[in-house]
Amino acid sequence: MTGYMVKRFAYMLAAMVLMSFVSFVLINLPPGNYVEMYVRQLEMSGTRVDDSMIANLERRYGFGLPFHMRYLRWVQGMFRGDFGRSFQWNRPVIDLVMSRLPFTVAVSALSILFTYVVAVPIGIYSATHQYSFGDYIVTVFGFLGLAIPNFLFALVLMYFLFIYFGVSPGGLFSPEYAEAPWSLGRLIDLIQHMIVPIVVIGTAGTAGLIRTMRATLLDELGKDYVDTARMKGVSELRLLYKYPVRMAVNPVLSTLGWLLPAVVSGETIVAIVLNLPTVGPLLLSSLMSQDMYLAGTIVLMLTFLTLIGTFLSDLLLAWSDPRIRYE
Repeated sequence: MTGYMVKRFAYMLAAMVLMSFVSFVLINLPPGNYVEMYVRQLEMSGTRVDDSMIANLERRYGFGLPFHMRYLRWVQGMFRGDFGRSFQWNRPVIDLVMSRLPFTVAVSALSILFTYVVAVPIGIYSATHQYSFGDYIVTVFGFLGLAIPNFLFALVLMYFLFIYFGVSPGGLFSPEYAEAPWSLGRLIDLIQHMIVPIVVIGTAGTAGLIRTMRATLLDELGKDYVDTARMKGVSELRLLYKYPVRMAVNPVLSTLGWLLPAVVSGETIVAIVLNLPTVGPLLLSSLMSQDMYLAGTIVLMLTFLTLIGTFLSDLLLAWSDPRIRYE
């Protein structure tokens, strides 16, 4: 197992290097650059821009350098903790990302926890009570969760909370705590405001995992070893959780690899609707303004989350299913 972990870690490093180049290429594919967009905005506002000003801007932001030189300069800066400077915000990229990363991690981690805590038990209930009234109810709500866009669910939830409870769930803090130093009151206010985004973001993933858990558990319950265990007198509860559930949970655990980046990137529209200070809106803004260093860093972060999630899901699969051996 140790050899496997070392090998996977080496693959992760190689994949990170490759994806850093791919992401940098993709972000530079659209025609033009930030300087051209900035100059166009100045001209639309009536400001006269001469060639010397454009040359100074290109030299300042490094657009006069060849593509490979800009990429190498970006990679070299990473080893010093310098991910470049955001053109749009005129701030170091690392400062912008780190200012939003704690809230992004908190919302993402709690959304994933909500997804698994809700989906697995409901999926087990639905499989063990097949074609019952409860199973039909779960199925209907599961399809609704898959069909309703997250941003629409967020808008409906905001409307009902405001109309019937007088609560405005936008943002992660109330106005009086937005710029206040950390305290117990600010922490409680943060927890209260995180309930809505966690439920909204976790709903779509929960609906899908319920269907996955139900289908895989039904398949396991129909196998011969389950009938053999029943004939030997094993109790239903012990039989269910000792064998079929452990086997059926494998596809659910394997989703962790894509669930981590999907939650971070997929909450972009929800974050805009709910006014959340997370990485998603920052990525959208950087792509629209061709802020390549900021966008490249966030895309690289999503790649890292994908690799970490896949690695963790492999370890969880090896722990949950003794049949899986990576040696």
